[in-house]
Amino acid sequence: MGLDVETPPVPELPELDADAYDDVEVQGDEYRREEIEELLHEGAWADAFEAWAAETDLDAEAFDIAVDLGMFEEFDFFWDDFADRVGYHAPGIPEDWRERDLHPELDSWETVSGINASMAEFGESVSQTLKQEYIDWEAEYEAPDDLPDF
Repeated sequence: MGLDVETPPVPELPELDADAYDDVEVQGDEYRREEIEELLHEGAWADAFEAWAAETDLDAEAFDIAVDLGMFEEFDFFWDDFADRVGYHAPGIPEDWRERDLHPELDSWETVSGINASMAEFGESVSQTLKQEYIDWEAEYEAPDDLPDF
């Protein structure tokens, strides 16, 4: 289907609290958040958004709801060294959205489900774009010259 909309601004990455996430398997303090945020600003966010927007089933009205709710600003990305990947947490509309009256145009579970699924798909797009096209951290490591031959 595709979506022809303006790319939302790059989010500011908050300080990561690994205890807040059950699926984070990061060793040490190497979340590389500043580097990831820099890469997002250098074009990874826009590249990932363009790829995602070309393929998403999200329509313009649902996209506008996500923007109005500030969902793109809530994305979080971090380096997961254990899994050699960019981890992410995508925002979602809570299950009690009706009681909270979050948005006047948010009117069905189908819309909520579509937005939530699309946010997860976008997070995956950003993660893959960063890893495949922007991150080359393995090249930073240089083996010492005095390693023994095996």
